[in-house]
Formats: sequence, C-alpha cells, structure tokens
Amino acid sequence: METDEIARGLPFQLQFDKPVPSQIKIAEWNPEKDLLAMVTEDSKILLHRFNWQRLWTVSPEAFSESFQGRCITSLCWRPDGKAIAVGLEDGTISLHDVENGKFLRSMKSHTEAVVCLNWEEDGQPIGDSGNILAYEDRTSRFFPPAPRIPRMPGLVSGDTSFMDDSEDSFGELSNSSHQRFNILCSGDKDGSICFSIFGIFPIGKIVALSKDLCRLIVTCSGELIEESIESRDRHIFGHGLLGLHSLALDTSIFWNRTKSCLLDGKNELHQVAQQASNIEDLTEVIRASLSVMSKQWSDAMHMFHEKFDSLSSLINDHGLDSSPQEEFLSLLCGAQTSPPLHQFLVCSIGEVGLKRVSKAMSNAGKELQLIVLDHLQPAAEIIAFRMGELRGLSRWRARYKVIGLDERLINNATEKAGMFLVQVERFIMVLSSALQQFSNFFSWLLKCIKLLVSETSDQLVSFNSELVIIFLRFLYDQDPVRQLLELSEVDHNIEIELETMQKIKELVQLGGFSDSEYLQRTMAKEFQQMASSFKEAFVMPFSTISEKILCEDLLPMFPFPSSPFNVPTSISYYKDISLDVSTYQTCQRRFIDYIAFKVPNESFPDILNCIGIARGFMHDLSSVKKGYTSLEAVLLSIPDGYHCVDLSLYKESQMVLLLNEITSTSESSGSAHMLVVQVTDLPFVSVPRSTNFNYWKLHELKDSITYLQIENEKIRSIPHSAIAPMAVSASRGVACVFAARKRALVYILEEDEDEVTDAE
Repeated sequence: METDEIARGLPFQLQFDKPVPSQIKIAEWNPEKDLLAMVTEDSKILLHRFNWQRLWTVSPEAFSESFQGRCITSLCWRPDGKAIAVGLEDGTISLHDVENGKFLRSMKSHTEAVVCLNWEEDGQPIGDSGNILAYEDRTSRFFPPAPRIPRMPGLVSGDTSFMDDSEDSFGELSNSSHQRFNILCSGDKDGSICFSIFGIFPIGKIVALSKDLCRLIVTCSGELIEESIESRDRHIFGHGLLGLHSLALDTSIFWNRTKSCLLDGKNELHQVAQQASNIEDLTEVIRASLSVMSKQWSDAMHMFHEKFDSLSSLINDHGLDSSPQEEFLSLLCGAQTSPPLHQFLVCSIGEVGLKRVSKAMSNAGKELQLIVLDHLQPAAEIIAFRMGELRGLSRWRARYKVIGLDERLINNATEKAGMFLVQVERFIMVLSSALQQFSNFFSWLLKCIKLLVSETSDQLVSFNSELVIIFLRFLYDQDPVRQLLELSEVDHNIEIELETMQKIKELVQLGGFSDSEYLQRTMAKEFQQMASSFKEAFVMPFSTISEKILCEDLLPMFPFPSSPFNVPTSISYYKDISLDVSTYQTCQRRFIDYIAFKVPNESFPDILNCIGIARGFMHDLSSVKKGYTSLEAVLLSIPDGYHCVDLSLYKESQMVLLLNEITSTSESSGSAHMLVVQVTDLPFVSVPRSTNFNYWKLHELKDSITYLQIENEKIRSIPHSAIAPMAVSASRGVACVFAARKRALVYILEEDEDEVTDAE
C-alpha cells in the first residue's frame, strides 16, 4: 500500500506528528482560526495552535468550586470562534473565552449529562435583511457602556479596587455574538434538547441544526417507547424500537413567524433574547454589588461594635445601671465623666483606636458609594430602560405574543425594576446620612478625648450636638444601612410615615406603582422580588417556543441488539444546487441534509462492516404527502481487513473516513488509513416511505450494497493504530487523527494544484 502511494504521490500532507499528555476523547477545530480544542480523558481542555503550540489548559475545577470533580462530556465552538461551550456530566453548560480559557458564565438547562452541543448562526448579519422592522439596540444612545461586576474581594477595609478587568470578556463576547442571530443546541443523556439564543438565553426545549435554522435533525440512540407525537397533519408511532433513530423537528419558529417571510420570527426572538440576556447580566451585577457592599459594611460595623461594646462591660463592672447612650448623653450635656466612660475613652479606645474606627467607617462608606455610582445604580437604570423597551414590544401582541412575550408579566417586571430604582435612591440618602452622623459622632468623641487628656482641641473639626443626639438614639445600636442591604429570615417592614404612605397611594391613581407598600420593603427584598419577576417573565418565551418545536418525521436507522452504544455518526447540510431558491422563498429547501453513520455488525446479520449514508430526509417531509419520496440512501461496504474508526462529512459533499487495519495483535499496534470519498458519486437508492415506523428502512438496501474501492480514492496511510475521535475542519481543510499510543497527527486535506501537477 505504501509503495503504491509513493508511486502516485502522497495525498494529505502531514503537518506534524506530536505526542499528547493523555488520551483525547473530544476534539473540535475552531471554525474561524487555526485552533484545536481537545478534551482529555481526565477532563482537561487543551487549546493548541495549528503549529501545536499550546495556548492554555483548564479543567472543571478552574471554572468554579461547584464544578470540582465534574466530567466534561461535550464541547463545541461558537460560530465566530471567540468562545467555547463545554457540557458537563451534571447538565451544566459553561462558556469560556478563547483567548485565555477564562470561565465566563454557566447555565443549567439539563439535569443529566450534556452529551451533544451544536452552535449554529444565521448566515445573514442582523440588520442586513432589508427588513424595516430589523432590530436595533438603542441602549447605547442613552447610556454609557454597561457596568461590570464588582470584584469579590477577600475584603480589606480601605481597599477600593473593586473591578476585575477580565470581567470585560463576557460583555465583549456577548456584544459581538449579537451581530448574527445564533442558537446553541444542547442534548442530554435522557434525550432532552434545549435551545439557547446567543448561547446564554434559554428559548426552547424539546443534533445538528440546519444552516437556515428552520429544521433540526436529531440522531438518538435508545428505545423508542410507544407514544403518539402529534405534529401538524401526521402522527408518529413507535413500539419499543431499540436502536438509532433520526428525528426531524420543525424549528422554523426561529426563522419565520408567519407564512410570510417578510415577517421573520428571528427579529422578534433576537430583540427579546438580547434584551433579556442583557437584563440577566445586569441582574448579576446588582447581585454581586449587594454582596460586596454588604460584606464591606458588615466588616466596618463589626470593627465599630468590637470597640464600643467594651463600654457596656465597663459600665457593668462598675455596678452602674446606665446604658452607653445615656453615658454619652450625660457627657454631651456637660455632666462629669463617669469612671467607666473615662476609662473607655482614655484607656480602652484612645485617640489612636478612635481614628482607626473612624477611618474604617469612612472608607467603607466611600467604597459603598463608589459601588452604587459605578455599578449598582447604572445597572438598575439600564435594566429599567430595557424593561421599558420590552414593555413596549409586549403591547405589539400580533408579533410578540406568539413567541411568549406576556404583557402582564412584563408590566409586573417593569414595575419591579422601577421600584428597585427608587430603593437605590433611598439607599443613597440613608447611606449619606449615616456616614455624616458617624463622622460627626467621631469628631465629638475625639474632642472629648483631647479634653480628658488635657490636649488642645482647637484645630479639630467642629461637630453638631443635635446630630450626636440623633446618632445615639437611632444609629448607635441600630444599622439602617445593613437593614437595607441584607435579607433576613424574618421579613421586617420598614416604618414609613402615614403621610408618606397616603401620598404613595394617591399616586397609584395617577399612574404610580400599583404596589403601594414597596417602601416598606428593604432594598435586598426588592431586588429578590425583581429578579423573581424577571425569571417568571422570561420563562414564558421558553415555554411558548418549546410548544412550537414539533416533531415532523421519524426514520429508524438500525437496531441495537442490546443496550445502546456509541457509533460514529455525522450530519451535515449542503446547498441544494438543483433548486434555485431566493432568500424570500421557503427556507427549508435551500439545503439538503446528509446523515452518515457506521452500521454495527450486530444490527443486521447480512449487512456487515458497512457505512450508511442517507440524504434528503428533510425534503422527504413534504414529498411523502404528495405520494412520492425524495429520501435516498446507500450502504458502503468497507473492504475486508479494515474497520471504520470514525467518519466525518466534509465540504462539497465529501466524507472523510478513518479506517484501522484489523490485526490479531493488540489494538495499539498496526496502522490506519484516512481517505476522502465523494459522496455524490455513490449510487444512492430511493427509499420508499410509509406510515409504518416500526421497520428498519436500512435493511431494504441489503441487495444494493456498494463496495468501497480503496485504490480509487484519495488515501493516506498512518503508521499508527488510530482511535476516535477524528477532528475535521471543513473551513480550514485540515484533519487531526489521534493514535492509540497517545499521539496526534495533523494532515492538510486541501492540496495545492501545482503540487498535484508535479506529483503526476
């Protein structure tokens, strides 16, 4: 074989042959760059350049502590190649920045292991469709860039470095992803399929998503239980069929809202998804801001109470029956300093201790004010604006009710956003007042200490006696700032003056908030209710779209004799050159689907060592109704002495096969071969369809098997026994093959015409 290859020139130039640290179980090429992402058996993600330079390595433990010990079960790239989606065994999907592997965010759409991920985008940029109703995000016209999440510190009082520059990554990636409408499709071990617009906003649940986003072909292995699936004009029945099945799902809701393509549903979905995903991001900014603020203020107040609580002990030790507030008031009114108060001021806290507490409170207050101004308030304002936009869209019922934008729920969420904005304004005033009173109290105490130790106090900051009295009555043993920031197990209503409550109720008649009791809630409680209202409003599109994703057809491929097992499978879509379809015609006819798979020898006793290829499954949906079929298939027999390790549909209707030579020795010994087969040259046979779905259609092709002539194909010998997976990139024209002896071999599939001529 090697001699024959040399004689006619070796195809597929070998770029390099490199060792890998451990066996690879998943590998995917970046669709836009010469980058290869790989997952090792111990669930580490490796990213290599085409020259095999490793850029970074991450493991689930690096994502978050909650992911520790989780196994990676799937991986795919975002269509623009700037982010990686990773599926975990617990049903979580995490997103990572391609530049450094940094964990960006995660979502939990599944309860079982995510075994399949596919991310596809619309080929047309947003706004280029010529549709006057195309979406434009107007937020940037009125607001500066959205705030980032404040850094979660191991907080030290006085540390004002809130922000982590790397938090910008997700915002930039999110904004760039919105240039084209794209959907992340994920499937789990139990057969649930979820759709997320931009990979961050769940929009449906019911895998290779068609390029026009109108149809979804799902290959699933397992037992098809008896169940009636109603879809439009047909019923699909299965009766305990254990094997591999192809299902056709109608996902045209992602494209056409109505029969007129001039009104396309992707614009409505795009608007709702972008607004909702941005609101969810900003909600996380607020959540983190409240957490940081609560921690900062709690640390400062802990220091205050740690110092001043000792005064109560001193009063008890001296046998007095007074409170610290009464002792301070006596001192303020000119009475003689009591022994415990004198000891506290001169010995326990002293001038240095008081200044330290004063600085801690001042720094904490400044930090809280910065977080409010730089993070909390801008996030709340942008949320309110975006909710207002969604509120306007929800009133256009003819276009937006059909995708689940519920006017009542959106109105409620918009009102909650407005209430929270009022709570932020109140918090700013409460915090400012508290800081002023703390500062005034400390200035008075410092002057008292100076007088007690007979030091001059002329240069000290003046104080207000009335504010000292107010502080001792309302702030010394109370904490209104913390009350607004933290959720308590028991809801405590904030006391509001009757006159104020009456005015709020009167405003309801003039278009004010319908909930007149919102000022009695804390800011933390208001945020909790706001986040809950967002979740309730945004789950409606998810439920509505899920009901509109219909199963249209079922094609049993081959049976399993026992429990399901993994077989090489590949699905791709190619432009149907036989049809001249314009942009405004039905989108599902622009592409023709190909399904390639290895047929297990255990499936049919008279079909051994074969590869099956079916095409036109999607086209067959309407053809069956007209009395004829467009579904075609072919069985390709692998020559004796070889078995298929993996396969991948390639561009221009080609298929890349990876074959191992069958040897009697260990699996790691021997050699492999990689070849490219022109699928369109194969003699496809029309497959008759019927309403009986309890029959394996592939068995009808047993008398028309085509035998693969290896010597007539472009083939390359590999001096190692190969294992799955084989990573093929149609956009880059390269393939990576992994050897059983922990090696990676990268081949260039595209040949230079000059080199081919010279070889000939």
